Amino acid sequence: MPKSNWSNFIFPWRDFDWWLAAAVFVLTLFGLSALYSVDLGRVDSGFLDFKKQLVFFSAGLFLMFFIGRFNYIFWRSLSRPFYIFNLFLLVAVLFLGVIVRGTRGWFYIFGLSFQPVELMKLSLILLLALFISRRTDRFKSFEFILGSAILTITPVILVILQPDFGSALLLFATWFILILASGIRRSHLLILFLSFIFLFSIGWFWFFKDYQKERFLTFLDPSRDPLHRGYNIMQSIIAIGSGQWLGRGLGYGSQSQLRFLPETKTDFIFAVIAEELGFVGAGIVLILFFLMFYRLLKIAANARDDFGLFTVLGVLAIFVLQFTINVGMNIGLLPVTGITLPFLSAGGSSLVVNFLLIGVAQSIARARRVGG
Repeated sequence: MPKSNWSNFIFPWRDFDWWLAAAVFVLTLFGLSALYSVDLGRVDSGFLDFKKQLVFFSAGLFLMFFIGRFNYIFWRSLSRPFYIFNLFLLVAVLFLGVIVRGTRGWFYIFGLSFQPVELMKLSLILLLALFISRRTDRFKSFEFILGSAILTITPVILVILQPDFGSALLLFATWFILILASGIRRSHLLILFLSFIFLFSIGWFWFFKDYQKERFLTFLDPSRDPLHRGYNIMQSIIAIGSGQWLGRGLGYGSQSQLRFLPETKTDFIFAVIAEELGFVGAGIVLILFFLMFYRLLKIAANARDDFGLFTVLGVLAIFVLQFTINVGMNIGLLPVTGITLPFLSAGGSSLVVNFLLIGVAQSIARARRVGG
């Protein structure tokens, strides 16, 4: 290849964050390995979930590189219509969606499932980033908090109606982290905290289902119902402990292969990895997540403007929250919420949107400020 053509090929990728791309790539390989291992113990599975995840992995990887080449200004112009479109999807799924495990939150199209709340994660981040970046002189006003709260509460209510409290909590927590990063007053922070306690109390007595209350109470005391509500957490802890240093080997985890551990492909995939690959395998997964967080934080610090800064902070917040909640519930430190582990848990729409989020961060990394 002539030198000029080679330079034209390399230039668009010069500021691409390859460490970030490598981290999410290897994390997904860990997830695929765990899914393959679980399917080994299912004689009737046909490795269907593994094959689907492999297809979505390929699609997500392509989208990450494709979207990473966009000018990040595109996301600013897209934020409003994209948010409205996703609100429409959240309304539509309440009437046209299918029920999975008691939640009407999925569309089924040509045999494939799609969860619109996953796209709402990206659209809410983009709109909040736009809202915050245009009000840098009003961070201290309560109107700023109220305006951003309205943008967030609208999709949160629609998600609660499904009901999917885990995803609703994720959207709400992302908003809270972003306004916290904007530098709100302590008095406003106190008002928000008291409002949260008030809303939680109302939800506990009027909106939470019995099984959701039981999950929270079981989190406080897993031994209160070890054969039912506390079963998942206790089996997860047993699986993680039995992995020891090097694990039992892929396909040889007793808890996952003998089906003592529930939801091995989604909620408790970290326990599967810890049991079959041991402390070393689980430790590598944790290191890869921390590398991903560090690279996103570095992209945010070098962002050219406030829109880029708060967009990447929103992406970072989503991943940190999902990671903390999922790993926390796997080791018994947090209640079981149904929130999956990014890039590892099975789920096509979740995996593709995760790569979309990374692609948006990559487009901002390519436009980093001079000297960053």
